Amino acid sequence: MLAGGGGGARLARGFTGLLQQVAPLVVTNPGDDFEYLGLLVCPDTDSVLYAVSDEIDPIRGWGRCEESWGVLDEIKRLGGPGWFSLGDRDIALHLMRRAGLAAGQTLTEVTHDLLARLGVEGLPVIPASDQSVQTVVHSTDGVMAFQEYFVARGCAPQIKELEYRGAENARPNGALLSFMAAGCDCVILGPSNPYLSLAPILSISGMVDALSQVGVVAAVSPIVGGDAIKGPLAKIMGEKGLQPTAASWANEMKKMYPNLINLWVLDVADAECAEQMRAGGDAVLV
Repeated sequence: MLAGGGGGARLARGFTGLLQQVAPLVVTNPGDDFEYLGLLVCPDTDSVLYAVSDEIDPIRGWGRCEESWGVLDEIKRLGGPGWFSLGDRDIALHLMRRAGLAAGQTLTEVTHDLLARLGVEGLPVIPASDQSVQTVVHSTDGVMAFQEYFVARGCAPQIKELEYRGAENARPNGALLSFMAAGCDCVILGPSNPYLSLAPILSISGMVDALSQVGVVAAVSPIVGGDAIKGPLAKIMGEKGLQPTAASWANEMKKMYPNLINLWVLDVADAECAEQMRAGGDAVLV
């Protein structure tokens, strides 16, 4: 399963109740990763880690539950950058990540270690690549790193183009390729933003070709009843001149990745759209 953002994290959490029936692998989006105050922060990976360990904040939909903010408050008091909200428990995990990387571990190895420390067994979580892939936003306000657009600017600038810097030189995670070679039955593209969460993964050199070897590639709609489950997808589609509908989303995915997806999963709220897609020859589950 490819997971990005809140939708992907929630779907990954759903797999924890199916471990007696399936053997899943969760692949996370590296495009949001960035360095903040000397720490490597991996927002999409961390959201999955917190979701599958039942430690994600259920109100905010990100970060740790039962969080405290002493370090951030002191950073602000000292005049440091406080625009990115890291709680104390969150910082502890990032410190552990930095220590692992400094000791020579790969990001995949560090992520595996953190998952074990959070008490999760039987549900491996890996970044899509151990090489850096950075989402860069070309907007009406200039070129900016993803977190500046997403957090500091609150997704306000209009996107002109998205760049997945480093993707052409990155390689798919070796653990993913081994998992697929061992007999992967299905690839699921989670209900994640196709531009901000899935594209950084699928832009990695060789990734689409590798996934295309699997018999079933299913995409779960992040649009339900004419709006995004979470995040700025509806806004971005509007900027592209698209209606935020499940049908528009599916057409965009077909244009972005021709012949990759052969099964579409829509919410019951979009049953009429599902019937129209079936009439056009698509395989659709509701």
